[in-house]
Amino acid sequence: MSDVAGANEPTGTNDPAEGAGGRRVRVVLVDDHRMFRTGVQAEIGRTEQTGVEVVGEAADVDQAVSVITATRPEVVLLDVHLPGGGGVEVLRRCASLMGDAEQPVRFLALSVSDAAEDVIGVIRGGARGYVTKTITGTDLVDSIFRVQDGDAVFSPRLAGFVLDAFASTDAPPVDEDLDRLTQREREVLRLIARGYAYKEIAKQLFISVKTVESHVSAVLRKLQLSNRHELTRWATARRLV
Repeated sequence: MSDVAGANEPTGTNDPAEGAGGRRVRVVLVDDHRMFRTGVQAEIGRTEQTGVEVVGEAADVDQAVSVITATRPEVVLLDVHLPGGGGVEVLRRCASLMGDAEQPVRFLALSVSDAAEDVIGVIRGGARGYVTKTITGTDLVDSIFRVQDGDAVFSPRLAGFVLDAFASTDAPPVDEDLDRLTQREREVLRLIARGYAYKEIAKQLFISVKTVESHVSAVLRKLQLSNRHELTRWATARRLV
């Protein structure tokens, strides 16, 4: 069973480049973790086998806008949480490139987060799809080509968030408490609420345990909570876990 869902089903071929008719697609990787970018590059950047050519990388919003503008790739793999304003800010600043009728730049969000507000935020910003970092290399290559073709591609569980959000005539209410938190603090909040230990969170987010502790302290202070048990109840009440 495929890890992605969309308008078209995966081809089922073991050779993504062959399945794409020998086409090539130029891609920019945007993620603030260098080791993750290296891993994705190793997984999908074998151009002769996959048809994917990685033409640039970026670690924050300013770098992303600069590299995307300079290289004009067909597809950008975009992390949601980035220094400088996050993936939504990249989309906002690249809106003219997405709207180019002759050579549009299309965005596919690739994130560790599976939170509804993250998914909906980048789709409203103009991304053509959203997959989580648990996706296989083969499915990621297939998703890239489908986004290049203009398809919408989502990890199966995430498609429902988007359908529900855009089927509703009412905008979601603004949560002033949640808005006080940075994107990274929200990530840590969700993982704490799901029962992860500090070491596990540090490993998953590629940060130190001390940094996790600092984020938790900031979250507790901003939300005026006393401990992780209260934090878990707070997050559960808002359906963030």
